[in-house]
Amino acid sequence: MRVLLVDDQPWLRSAIRLLLDHEPGMEVVGELGSVESLSTSLAHFHPDVILLDWEIAGMKSLQSRRKLLNALRVSAPNIYIIALCSSSVRYGHATVGAADAFVSRADPPEQLLAAVQQAARHTADGRRLAQH
Repeated sequence: MRVLLVDDQPWLRSAIRLLLDHEPGMEVVGELGSVESLSTSLAHFHPDVILLDWEIAGMKSLQSRRKLLNALRVSAPNIYIIALCSSSVRYGHATVGAADAFVSRADPPEQLLAAVQQAARHTADGRRLAQH
């Protein structure tokens, strides 16, 4: 499972990388501190999953989130997007904005791992369907 971390807080990216590096089958293929180069980075990193800061600069409005996520879906239709947010209040916005899953930063690390493992199952299921 190839994971791309997109968050403007380096300490959080480091913590998530450390967590995922200990998981079998997980590989953090890249880190971005902004969304400006996200679409072009997909071709470089070829991630299966994007862990995306839901409140990163450039994505402050629901409209900007939808625009970015729609562009990502066009570039990589099978990408699984997990929105990371500082508050569970934003959960509804994550679903409306077309993210596949939502994890609050206040949740225990097991929640993030569960979401990434769900993404792995989803990706594996998609690959099996594509082969038939």
